[in-house]
Amino acid sequence: MGGRTALRPEVVELAIQGLRAQRGLPARSTLRRWVLLALESTTPAQLTVRFIGRAEARTLNRDFRGRDYATNVLTFDYARAPLAADIVLCLPVIRREAREQAKTLRAHLAHLVIHGVLHARGFDHERPRAARQMEARERRLLAALRIADPYQPGRCARLPPGAAPFTR
Repeated sequence: MGGRTALRPEVVELAIQGLRAQRGLPARSTLRRWVLLALESTTPAQLTVRFIGRAEARTLNRDFRGRDYATNVLTFDYARAPLAADIVLCLPVIRREAREQAKTLRAHLAHLVIHGVLHARGFDHERPRAARQMEARERRLLAALRIADPYQPGRCARLPPGAAPFTR
């Protein structure tokens, strides 16, 4: 990616929690591949990806962000060198959003895992310029997985073989 050395998987400690209790989720190896893709470097990282329900997501969002509702993804970043973070994904919200947005669960989940890792790396979307930069990076990473632009309404969730990625 962009002349960088490929990330060696052994420099990333990844814990995945709550996966067994859920049906229809990607394999651990797939989740790890998405995390490694979003890291984009050889920087060591200690990450936890945790799947939770609505009640826990609402509590975390209320207690840490002051927003009293369950949200799709929360990132708790603790350090940048080495990178250390927890990425919390609320599966009921993600499933609902995927249905409402006519996306596959896999495509939406890949986007939110990448989104969470980018937050851990210091990206944000609070200001318009920062949001454009973060979204552009998300689009590029998702294109590498052949997943369509999640910010463009009406696009299918997966690109057909041989189709060009986003034109935006």
